[in-house]
Amino acid sequence: MVAAEADLIVTGSVIRTADRRHPVVESFAVRAGLILAVGTREEVDAHRGPRTRVLDVGAAAVYPGFVDVHNHHAMAGRTELFELSLPPSLSLDRILDLVRDRASTLPPDAWIVGGSVSTTLLPTLANTTSRRRLDEAAGGRPVVIVEDSRHNRWANTRALELAGITADSIPSAGVTVLDPDDGTPTGVLLEAAGIPVQEAYDRSGGLTSDQHVAASRRGVEILNSFGITTFQDAGVSTDILDALATLDRAQELNAWVVSSLLINDEIFGFDPIGEPLIARGEEFRTRHHRPDFVKIFLDGVPPARTASFLEPYVADAVHGAHFHGETTMTAEELYAWLRSVAERGLGAKVHCTGDGSARLVLDVAESIRADGFTTPIQIAHGQFLADDDIPRLRGLDVSADISPFIWFPGVIPQALAEVLGDRAEHSQPNRALLDAGALVAGGSDWPVSESPNTLEGLQGLVTRADPLGRAPGVLWPEQAITAEEALEVFTINAATAMGLGTETGSLTPGKSADFVVLARDAIAGPADEIVHTPVLSTWFEGREVYTAS
Repeated sequence: MVAAEADLIVTGSVIRTADRRHPVVESFAVRAGLILAVGTREEVDAHRGPRTRVLDVGAAAVYPGFVDVHNHHAMAGRTELFELSLPPSLSLDRILDLVRDRASTLPPDAWIVGGSVSTTLLPTLANTTSRRRLDEAAGGRPVVIVEDSRHNRWANTRALELAGITADSIPSAGVTVLDPDDGTPTGVLLEAAGIPVQEAYDRSGGLTSDQHVAASRRGVEILNSFGITTFQDAGVSTDILDALATLDRAQELNAWVVSSLLINDEIFGFDPIGEPLIARGEEFRTRHHRPDFVKIFLDGVPPARTASFLEPYVADAVHGAHFHGETTMTAEELYAWLRSVAERGLGAKVHCTGDGSARLVLDVAESIRADGFTTPIQIAHGQFLADDDIPRLRGLDVSADISPFIWFPGVIPQALAEVLGDRAEHSQPNRALLDAGALVAGGSDWPVSESPNTLEGLQGLVTRADPLGRAPGVLWPEQAITAEEALEVFTINAATAMGLGTETGSLTPGKSADFVVLARDAIAGPADEIVHTPVLSTWFEGREVYTAS
């Protein structure tokens, strides 16, 4: 029998497959965009023909294309192309300098939109003096800047005016932070309080369809540059859905994409959400774009005390000593939504940053499973879980969408400690999750995190320390996992969690030929050097979609 001729054969000293049956091989063959065979050089060479291209990476290493189970690619692309990009480490003075520079290039009535500002900077911004300084820097133009969790905003006076927010007209939802001296809105808008500002910006025109396509294209380009070939966008609009479908129909979408249709969160300013959005999802299905999940926000974020916890927050003057936070839905409401989407054949990504909301998901999942539904359910972030709940994930087939980028690097650990006390030191119980047999899937939550670099996530999972040395200390070192496990978290596990485990996630015959070439075998060397491994090239369906300059 004559072996099928390969289009491409890849050989190298280290090829990691993320397939436990053959974890390391010498070579693999690609035909028509799929993995044809893996094995020794001799075995794979049987597929070499006169038209076969051979890629010998030598001492470099080949891994499966990285998989990111949680990001906001279009938001990141939009910020880079069309908005004011602000690293969250900036001081107020530096932010104002950059706003002033941007204002000097714009017409008098143009909006300045950007992000992000640090969570820990919000108290500095929450006063009339800071708002007026922003007014001056913008030259009277409306300004809105998102905070690093992307849940909260800082707006200037003109933006508040256009949104109809005054001392006598405070949004009913969310929290509009007032100046303690004069009682006027400071421009710091928490959660849904920022929606009127987003709506005011949208009324000014927002982005065109072509700009949305450009934003998605740029987001995918950036992801490809970090070796990422598959991702789940954690909250999309019809504009983003249309952009992804447009790219794929033009054969320009260089990644597998799963989209999460927003159910109940209005903070992004997207319209429609909920049932009207779900009803339209299938319009945008293409070969590489799968609108297969919904996104439910079950709580907020701990620094704003909007996450739901089993034990109360650290006492403060506003909330007292017995405040636990709250969920956005009751058990009955969550059950109704999960059953509805299960009947449609969709999965659910449920945002839970507190152990109280995570328990509610597991309790409701128990009912959903008892009803016979096998729909995929992800607990998004999974950073705080009660000990008793950790074994339940495997039993209920609920996956943990973890974002190690959020705890290191950055200011969020500090913000968590301020509201949770010692509990902040016991987050991300990843060792316990794996030991309990849970499916643990890695995501960046970029651009909430500054970078989608999977290698940062890999290193953080292994060392439990800041990969870039910007934050001191080690977070709960007993929860470290091995480098090999971390690679699975960001490849086959993440692909499986988003429903693409049969298409990609490992270098296995029959799957898409998605892989990344690294300068060295990153996970075999010192753990604290993983992040310093250059990506040489990224390949999607056997095509090179990124090459390092």
